[in-house]
This record gives sequence, structure tokens and C-alpha cells, in this order.
Amino acid sequence: MSRQEMESLGWDSCDIVLVTGDAYIDHPSFGMALVGRLLEAQGFRVGIICQPDWNSAVDFKKLGEPNLFYGVTAGNMDSMVNRYTADHKIRSDDAYTPNAEPNKRPDRAVTVYSQRCREAFPGCNVVIGSIEASLRRIAHYDYWSDKVRRSVLPDSKADILVFGNAERAIVELAHRLAKGEKIASIRDLRGTAFMVPSGWVPSEDWDVTDSTQIDTPGPLIRHVDPYAMEPQSSSPPVATADGALPIRIVSRSERLAALREKRAHSVVRLPSYERVRDDPVLYAHASRTFHLESNPGNARALVQAHGERDVWLNPPPIPLTTEELDQVYELPYARRPHPAYGEAKIPAWEMIRFSVNIMRGCFGGCTFCSITEHEGRIIQSRSEDSVIREIEEMRDKTPGFTGIVSDLGGPTANMYHLKCKDEKIETACRRLSCVYPDICENLGTDHAPLISLYRRARTLKGVKKVLIGSGLRYDLAVRSPEYIKELVTHHVGGYLKIAPEHTEMGPLSKMMKPGMGAYDRFKQLFDRFSREAGKEQYLIPYFIAAHPGTTDEDMMNLALWLKKNNFRLDQVQTFLPTPMALATTMYHTERNPLKKLSRDSEVVGTVRNGRQRKLQKAFLRYHDPANWPVLREALKAMGRADLIGNGKKQLIPAWQPATAHGQPEKTGKNSTSPSPSRVAQRPSRTPAKPFATRSRTPTRKP
Repeated sequence: MSRQEMESLGWDSCDIVLVTGDAYIDHPSFGMALVGRLLEAQGFRVGIICQPDWNSAVDFKKLGEPNLFYGVTAGNMDSMVNRYTADHKIRSDDAYTPNAEPNKRPDRAVTVYSQRCREAFPGCNVVIGSIEASLRRIAHYDYWSDKVRRSVLPDSKADILVFGNAERAIVELAHRLAKGEKIASIRDLRGTAFMVPSGWVPSEDWDVTDSTQIDTPGPLIRHVDPYAMEPQSSSPPVATADGALPIRIVSRSERLAALREKRAHSVVRLPSYERVRDDPVLYAHASRTFHLESNPGNARALVQAHGERDVWLNPPPIPLTTEELDQVYELPYARRPHPAYGEAKIPAWEMIRFSVNIMRGCFGGCTFCSITEHEGRIIQSRSEDSVIREIEEMRDKTPGFTGIVSDLGGPTANMYHLKCKDEKIETACRRLSCVYPDICENLGTDHAPLISLYRRARTLKGVKKVLIGSGLRYDLAVRSPEYIKELVTHHVGGYLKIAPEHTEMGPLSKMMKPGMGAYDRFKQLFDRFSREAGKEQYLIPYFIAAHPGTTDEDMMNLALWLKKNNFRLDQVQTFLPTPMALATTMYHTERNPLKKLSRDSEVVGTVRNGRQRKLQKAFLRYHDPANWPVLREALKAMGRADLIGNGKKQLIPAWQPATAHGQPEKTGKNSTSPSPSRVAQRPSRTPAKPFATRSRTPTRKP
């Protein structure tokens, strides 16, 4: 991090300098630490510049010019999500900064940092990556400016963008640059994007397909007819004596091989930035096409014109194997913040210091979530032995460890080692979700590997308890009552987080989330096994207000469900449109990209004005007296004044307490408040996973 450290190592220069908007915490939950240690293990000298002053290029010069490239990231979180709430207010703290000090990174940090790197050393290569770059790799709707913005590539002037979990791409890129290749000639790495001249293709044998020819009325994908018959050769068939043409049955393996070969040299041209900027239907179409080309097994390259140049996206990276993921997570991390920070507290570190990541990716496909666009749908899991070794290392090396492991999880707590039953089916699949509208019959739902991991972890010497802090996918859990029993009996610390998101089918269908039937089945098992274990434990449900497709009536029904089930939510969230998410497409275009699109296709109701967004959020906190006036007004306008009163089936009282605005209502003998043990409070947000998706709660921001 400094010249002094370089000198102590005997370095006269760095091969690679990583620039990040986060404090440097040498732990695999933090993207720059993971990338830095990975490159170090490959023999490169790596420097890290953290939270530089972006008002000049001075801080960007402090480690000298890198021999190979600058690697630029906003940090574990998107800089705009990090700095602003869903109501466009600046956040008062930053969990990734010493002492949570705010305003230590600029808006759109990837662009700003890249420009400063260019200013510092004009001839140096600049590589951008992480969550912010990943979610802006093509033209995208930007919630904070309320307009469609260009890809981050032309704005940042970066040479290349690595998206997703980019270990493969970044290592190969570094080695090829070290061998003397020019960065402008490296165009074949999966998981990378770059600018090219208009109409450029890698070679003459590439096919270019307009995306509007793919997503047209009728079947999106014409499945291969297993009984199809084709001429034996490419030459004109010769008729037999009786006039019949010779035929042969084409084997499935031949058809798939031919399809793979064709896809490997195919690119889909999306509507240009200028067209999606001006036409919401074309924007929705481009979003749908982008998501349908996200399976590494069959995805084609994508290209999108930006003025006189094109943004070219190679197919997504091939997921790491279990052995490869183990190697990444078992590099020699110090597992603590850099000593330069002294005694300063870094909240993100405090949140995850005693947790262990066991997997990455998510096949849920929730439309409001960024995991799909970033980490992908294929689950990458570590081995049980590797996880156990990390717990032991945490026990022995992490200061303050008291024997409590705060989490064994990832983007979702219970997708560990879950995958498609057939590799060929997985390679060919183009579904947006493996669990919506129902769990795919080809998806393995065996929780036995996870149960085995839990049992082994909690018997380790020095480990008193292993908790599960990541959000649980309960529709999968009900497939394994044994897992629920194991979880509830040994790994719940009083509260368990789950995310129904809503109770009404209108918004749930736009979220691609299951109905409340799965929640009810899970709750029955949760309560049963809690009683059998002699424990008083509660579920913490998460809900979203103002998601596309949500009406005020939907929120009213959700509030009634909350009151009926005795829930009083503390921290709640309003939908925050993040770049490239499918729900963001609905928000911007008012079209549904989950279905085929046309000019007269389904219109999605969208809550855009601040007053209605606040109303829907108020329904989630129906118990707060500060919200009662606006709720009374809304209920009367909706013709539901019958819900105003003091009855058990009524939502809010007719009277207003004489307390200061926002003060909690009084509790006591005549209060309708539940006992404190029944008040479900949403825990604080936890930090993101490597490359910003290490979320111990679902990947959303309050």
C-alpha cells in the first residue's frame, strides 16, 4: 500500500496496481484482497491503492507506474448504491471505510478512478471490473440520473472490462501482457468486454444475428426435433430408382456438436445505445436478450453499437471447479484490515470477520437481484475440507474469536453443492430461474452435503456454535425436512432470515418469487422443530415496497398479513433499481421482459413518484404512528375506511397519539403491541461477497 512497503520487499515497481473504493481488508470476502492474493500467487508484484483522493492524480501515482496494468474497481459495492438510498438521500455512513466515514469515494467511482489513472500515466493499460463495472457493461438505465446511460467502457476509457467472478480472465490477461502481447489484441477471453470499430468481428467465419430476429412472436427457442432427418451430405441428394430421396437420422450428439460449433462463432447484435435510450420497448427487448444469453454453456457473444464504435461482450466466464475455488479461498490472507488503519473500526469487517463463504452464484433468478448479472446462475461450491480448514484458520488467526461462527453461507444459505442433475441439460438450458414458477425437475435439491458440513463444523475443537446468517431459500429447504431440523436445532440464534418479499401474486410474479404456500410449509416445519428442540425461535421475513407490478392494494393486503401474523418490521426497504436487473427494466420501460415483447405486450404498473413510494413503504410499518395520517388518507381514498379503528382486524387506529413525529407508540396494559420477543426486527445490512455479492442477507439495500 505504500512505497515503504515496496522497499521493504525489495521492489522497484509493481506489475499490477489495484485501485479500490474500499479500505484494504486482507480477507477473501473482499474483492481486491482476493484478486491481489490470486495475482500474487501467480508471481506478480501487486500494489493496492485504497480510497484515493480523486480530485487529482497525485494518489494514483504513489506506487509508480505499473508494469502491466491498473486494475480499477469501485469496491465490494456499487458506488451509487453505497452512497445513496432508494429515496436519493446520501447515506450517513460507509461500512467499507475506517470508522464508517462517509464520502470517501466519488459517484460512479470506476469511471472517475479510470480517468485519474489515465491522467497519472497516459500510456498505462487500464482494466476495470467488479460489481459496478459488471452491471454497466452495456447500455443501462441509471436510477440516479433517471436516464439510459452508455456502457461504462466509453465513459471510463478503459482498455478492457472483466465481468463476473473474473479469476480466469484476470490471471490469463496478466500472463499474456507479461509475455508482451498488446492489450488491444487480446479479444478472446471469456468474461471480458471491450470497444471495437463498428462492424468488427474476430474472423470472417463469424455469424452476426440481429437480436430482433431471435425474440419474435412464436417460440423463442426452436427445440431440435429428435426425429429430424437431414440429407446425408451437403451435396444435392440423389434420388433412388423409385424417386425417393435417401435419408438418415441425425444423432443428438451430432446436432448438439454442430450447435455448439455454430454458437462459438456467433454474435448477437443488440439494438444500439441510441435506440434503447429512445425506445423503452427496444430497451426491454435488449434486456431480455441479454439475460437469455447468460448461461456459459450456450451463451453467444453480444455486441451493441455506441455511436461509431461497438461494445463487444464475450460469453460469460466458465465457473470455477470445486478444486479451483478451494485454491482461491485458501491463499495466504492475513484475515484482518491492513495495519495502516490502526484501531479504526471498519463495519464491513466487523460483520464478516467470523463468517465463512462456502459457495457463490444463485439460480433463483429474482428479478430485483444483481447476482445473476454478476456471479451467474451456476452454483460454485467449495469442498467440505476446505471450509473446515478456513474455520480452523479463523479460530487460530482472527483476533477476538470466541468460538461463535457467525455464518456459513453465501448469496443464499442453502444452495451449497446444488446443481442440475444432467450436465448436458444444464449446458443447453436457457431458463431464467431454476426455481420459478416451480422447482425444475432437473435440479438436484439434496441438502445432504450441507448437513454434513454443518455437523462437522460444529464439532471442531474451539467452536462453540455455528450460526447461519445468510438468507435462506425456504422453497428449497422444504424439500429436505432433515435439513430444516438440523438447521433449527443447532444453527439458529433465535431468529432466522428468509425473504418472501411479498404476499400477493401480482408483485411476486414480477419478482419471480414463490407464493406464500411455500412459506407456510416452511414455517410449520420451523415451528415444529423449534418446539422439539425446546427453543423459542422466530422467522424474520423481508419484504419490498414499490416493486414493479405492486399496487397500493397489494401493500395493504401485505400490511394486513403482517398484523395478522404479529410482525412489526423495524428496517424495511423500498425497491431500488440497480443497473441491468430485470426488475429495473420493468421500472424504466413498464414492460415485462420475462415474456416475449412487442409493442402491445403486457404493461407493468410502476411506482415512480415519491409520494406513492413513501405510502407503500408506510404500509410495511403500519404500526408506526408517524405513518398513520398518510395511511388513513390512503385507506379512505381506496374505499377501505373500514380498516381504520381499534379492532383486531383493523389496520390502524382512528386516534393519533400526542407524541413527537416519528416517536414509537406507547406500550403498556392497553397497548396492542406484541411482546418484545415477538417483534421481528431486520438485522443491519451486511457486506457484499467477493466482487460485491457476499451478502449475508439477500442482495438488496435498505
